[in-house]
Amino acid sequence: MTMKPGQGHAIFTAECSHSFHFNCITSNVKHGNQICPVCRAKWKEIPFQSPLTDISHPRSRNGHVHWPQDDAWMTVVRRLPPPRLDTNRNISTLFQVVEPGVFDDDEVVDHQPIGSQRSSPTDVANHHSAEAIEVKTWPEISAVSKSASHNNFAVLVHLKAPHAVGLLQSGVNQSEMPATGHNSRAPVDLVTVLDVSGSMAGTKLALLKRAMGFVIQNLGPADRLSVIAFSSTARRLFPLRRMSDTGKQEALQAVNSLSSNGGTNIAEALKKSAKIMTDRKWKNPVSSIILLSDGQDTYTVNSPSGATTQINYQSLLPVCMQRNAASGLHIPVHAFGFGADHDAVSMHSISETSGGTFSFIEAESVIQDAFAQCIGGLLSVVVQELNVEVECVHPVLRLSSIKSGSYNANLTSDNRRGTVKVGDLYADEERDFLVMIDIPADRSSNYMTLVKVKCTYKDPISKDLVTLDHASDVKIERPDTIGQLVVSMEVDKQRNRLQSAEAMAEARAAAENGDLTAAVSVLEHCRKQLSETASAQARDKLCLALDAELKEMQERMANRRVYETSGRAYVLSGLSSHSWQRATARGDSTDSTSLIQAYQTPSMVDMVSRSQTMYLGSPAPRPPLRPVRSFPARPQPRFWKSMG
Repeated sequence: MTMKPGQGHAIFTAECSHSFHFNCITSNVKHGNQICPVCRAKWKEIPFQSPLTDISHPRSRNGHVHWPQDDAWMTVVRRLPPPRLDTNRNISTLFQVVEPGVFDDDEVVDHQPIGSQRSSPTDVANHHSAEAIEVKTWPEISAVSKSASHNNFAVLVHLKAPHAVGLLQSGVNQSEMPATGHNSRAPVDLVTVLDVSGSMAGTKLALLKRAMGFVIQNLGPADRLSVIAFSSTARRLFPLRRMSDTGKQEALQAVNSLSSNGGTNIAEALKKSAKIMTDRKWKNPVSSIILLSDGQDTYTVNSPSGATTQINYQSLLPVCMQRNAASGLHIPVHAFGFGADHDAVSMHSISETSGGTFSFIEAESVIQDAFAQCIGGLLSVVVQELNVEVECVHPVLRLSSIKSGSYNANLTSDNRRGTVKVGDLYADEERDFLVMIDIPADRSSNYMTLVKVKCTYKDPISKDLVTLDHASDVKIERPDTIGQLVVSMEVDKQRNRLQSAEAMAEARAAAENGDLTAAVSVLEHCRKQLSETASAQARDKLCLALDAELKEMQERMANRRVYETSGRAYVLSGLSSHSWQRATARGDSTDSTSLIQAYQTPSMVDMVSRSQTMYLGSPAPRPPLRPVRSFPARPQPRFWKSMG
């Protein structure tokens, strides 16, 4: 700690190197805060001003500081004891200056599911549920005449994961709640891969440290975390460690020790994250990687942004992490592009190839909210290895395709059966797939059974394999003649969503080829088509949201500068969200009541809400977020979640 005068004010510089006006920081300390407001480092020397002390001669003191009981942000930190050091492990070894050749030094997992033990104060409680996946089906129309054929007849298969009972309530210390065996969720192995290159200096790094502090504090004692920091090279700060009180304290210290310098070597960082996951002795039920970068890889991908070939982008991700690899890890990388200078194409490619999502953090201040949304999902996995099987019932029927976005869909050689590999679902997550069927003319009956649906998945807690046959098959009438039929609103909405996603991809391709006029025209044509559909004319909320998103993309393609700085990343994060039907972050608005906000689950909303209401130790709502609106020629940042 140092003190010096500064333009008539005494300046306090803490051991973490951040400086503050002495009067301001002593007021902060007087109210119980002994942690740096910028980087969250815990101070050993506390600035203190007694009532009789001349402010021009301040002094510091060491010792206990009384923590106010309503200091919600510091609830976890207040409970954390200082790390116990022994001859085998100390703070110097925590930062892993010399890494082992094999990363098999991970801390043993706790085989008890979270909820059957003392939970962290901010744990999302009781995400495990004995309920089965909910399956619903809708044919696009209720009847096809006997004499007519109907190719690409759409049947909607709608899935909803079991809900999370006892969702997080802000301000409730769940570690003081009675533990129950059924009140549980699947523990997570999480590796965060953080860019600390020179461009991250200053506010960016400080906000990253704060966001990581939020992540650490919201992990439970059975969750394990490892952190990789990368610039010109990559280093593992510490192995996979359980986030016990001691584990959290040491993780916070490691993150707060980070400094920025050097280039950007994303490929080496991802290689190291894969090594952590491959070499580990133990495994928690859920595994994931979070990648954040504000720049372009300067070591592996050398071509200009937007011009690099796909094969170069794929070289950033180890083969074992690619979701289609035969012996792959099947661990998603959720990528976060930070600011206007990151390489959105490579970050999107990394996430898409691994099965993760790509989020665009346009405004630096929402990095914590973006992380909160992500971990709100990761801490609520209730379904794993979900496979959906659709089989034709009537012998004359054949499947033509399954509209499944980025999920792998396969048809048998006779086109009688199809499967979709969905994978993990968060609590309350929904998935919609359109099954396209070729229906020939048929006079044998007055009705026809089209398809039956079966789901198989693994319970992440019990490891039991669950098989669920949908109770009712999809049927339509086959009368001699039919009158005017009403199109299913549910099918119409999902067709609009898929059509919008296709238009976004087509517009992006035109923009990358330098034709922004054509890109805007594609989006305008899609908006016109949407406006003529039954669901849009019924003022369906999803259709309104789709139109607003398409309009926003048009404006972000207004000129080359706007597209390069924000449009490309905005469109790619939207495509990522729609292709996986999972929430991604875009811009600076985290208002879950805004027009464009779907795919968010209740667990995500709760975690984002916790992030937004925690400010320097006291629950305090942020200023109201501006509503969704168009922006002028100079792009204004927004944070939107895509629709579902």
